[in-house]
Amino acid sequence: MNKIENNLISSIKDVIKELYNVEDSSLVMIEIPKDNTNGDYSTNIAMRLAKVVRKAPVIIAKEMLEKLEETVEDYEKIEVAGPGFINFFMKNTVLADIINVVLDKKETYGENNSGDNLPILIEYVSANPTGDLHLGHARGAAWGDCISRLLIKSGYDCLREYYINDAGAQMINLGKSVYARYAQYFGKEVEIPEDGYFGDDVKEIGKELAIEYGDVWLNQEEGRIEFFKEKGKEKELDKIKRDLKYYRCEFDSWVSEQSLYDNGSVKKSIQKMIDMGLTFEEDGALWFKSTKWGDDKDRVLVKSDGSLTYLAPDIANHLNKFDRGYKKLVNLWGADHHGYIARMKAAIQAMGYGENDLEVDIIQMVRLVEDGVEVKMSKRTGNAITIRELCDDVGVDSARYFFVSRAVDSHLDFDLGLARKKTNENPVYYAQYAHARICSILRQAPKFIKEENYDLLVSDKEIDILKHIGEFTSVVADAAYTRSPNKICNYVQKLAGYFHSFYGAYKIIDEDNRELTNQRLGLLLATKQTLANALDLIGISAPEKM
Repeated sequence: MNKIENNLISSIKDVIKELYNVEDSSLVMIEIPKDNTNGDYSTNIAMRLAKVVRKAPVIIAKEMLEKLEETVEDYEKIEVAGPGFINFFMKNTVLADIINVVLDKKETYGENNSGDNLPILIEYVSANPTGDLHLGHARGAAWGDCISRLLIKSGYDCLREYYINDAGAQMINLGKSVYARYAQYFGKEVEIPEDGYFGDDVKEIGKELAIEYGDVWLNQEEGRIEFFKEKGKEKELDKIKRDLKYYRCEFDSWVSEQSLYDNGSVKKSIQKMIDMGLTFEEDGALWFKSTKWGDDKDRVLVKSDGSLTYLAPDIANHLNKFDRGYKKLVNLWGADHHGYIARMKAAIQAMGYGENDLEVDIIQMVRLVEDGVEVKMSKRTGNAITIRELCDDVGVDSARYFFVSRAVDSHLDFDLGLARKKTNENPVYYAQYAHARICSILRQAPKFIKEENYDLLVSDKEIDILKHIGEFTSVVADAAYTRSPNKICNYVQKLAGYFHSFYGAYKIIDEDNRELTNQRLGLLLATKQTLANALDLIGISAPEKM
C-alpha cells in the first residue's frame, strides 16, 4: 500500500471510531476509480457501515466528510457521490512523489513485509524422473516459480522445493528399460517391460552407459537393475534440472522420496499414527481413519501384502516439511490429483496441524492451439511437446507469460501463433515494447536531473501512470497473499497501456520546455523501473532494444 492510501485508510479509521465508535479495520477499503472524474481514490465505507450504525449510506458519507476534510493530508477536494461513495481528489504533487520513491528504491521497489517472515514451503513440478517435462509441468513450473518470486518480494521466508518421486515400481521399470536399451546396443534381444519406458531419451541413456561402462553388465545379474535404475534416474534428473533452468525455474531444495524410506521417516510416521490411535486393522491391512477429518472414506496405509500405498510416504514427506520449521505448506498438483487433496489434508490435521496449514492449488489442463486446431504432438519427434521444445518455438518469455496470465484453476488454450507474433497483439511483446521504447527515448534524451517535486505532470494520462505506479507495492502484496501471479500480468498490461497512450499523446523531449521535459523523463524512468520489476516477478525479460 502506498503512502497516500495509508494516509486515507488511517484517516477513515480515525473518523469512524470518533463518530460511530467502530474499530473494525476490515471495513475500510480504498480503490482507484476507473473514471478519474470520480477522483483519484474512492471508498465505499459508508455503504459498509450502513447496517452497523443503522443510517443511510449518504447520511453517513456526509457526516464523515467534514471530519475527513480536517484529517486527510494533501487533497484538492473530497466529495460525496452517488449512493454514498466518498471520492478523494489529491494534489498532483503528492501523486508525483512516487517518482522519487521508485528512483531511490530501484530494483527493490515493490518489496513489502506483508509476509512477516512466515516460513512457507512451495512444492511444485515434482515430476517422476523417468522422462521429459511436458506442457502440464510447464504451467505448474511457471506458476510455482512466480508464486515464489512474489512471496520472497513480500517478505515471506519461502523455500522452493522439488519432491523427487524416485521410489516404487516406476523406478524399477525405468531400470529395466534402461538396461534393455543398454543390452540392445550390444545386439542383445532384451525386451522393454510392457509398462516400461520406450522414449528416445531412455534409448540415449542406454547408449551412453554402454559406451561408458562397456559390456560388463551383460553377464552380471546381481545389482544390475539397481545400477541402471540409479543411473537412469541421475541422467533423467540432470535433464529435468537443465530444462527447468532454461525455463528460468530454479529450486532451493530437492527432496528424494527414497531418502524418506532410507532414513526411516516413512516407518516412523506410520508408527506415530498407530501410537496416536489414528489407524485400525481390517482384512490384514492397516487403515487411516481419514473420515474423522472430512475424507469421504478411510484410506489404506499398508496393504495386506505388506506394501505401502502412495499415502504413507506422502504423509512422511509433509511431516518432514513441518519438522524443518515451515508453518505453511503449498502444493501445486495436476487436475488428476484433485481427489487426493481431502485425504492429504485429513492426515495433516490428524497429526495435529491446522486445517489451512496445507493448501493445494490445482493446475488445470492446457491445450496447444495453432490456427484454431489443437496441436498434440511435436512435429520433430512425433511425441508429446516438451518444455524445451515449446521454449525453442515461441521463446521463454512467451512460454512463461502465457502460462501465468490466466488463473491456474481454469483451462488454458495456449495459442502458438499468437505467442510467436512480434506485434502488439502478443501481450508479451506489447509489454516488452513499452520498456524498450522508454529505453530508446532515454538514450536520446538530455541528462535527467532529480527534482523535489514534479508539479508540471498534470495531464490525465500522466496522472494515470503515477497512480498505477503507486499501486505496485500493494498489487505485489495482494498477488503474493492470493498466490495469483496473473494479477501481475494484468498490472503489466495496464501500465504498458498507460505508457503507450501517454507516448502517443504528448511530446516528451521538448527543447523549448526543458523543465517539463525533465519531469517527464523522471516519469519515464519510474515507469521503466516499475515495468522491469513487474516483469521480473513473472520471470520475463525487460529488453532495452527490440
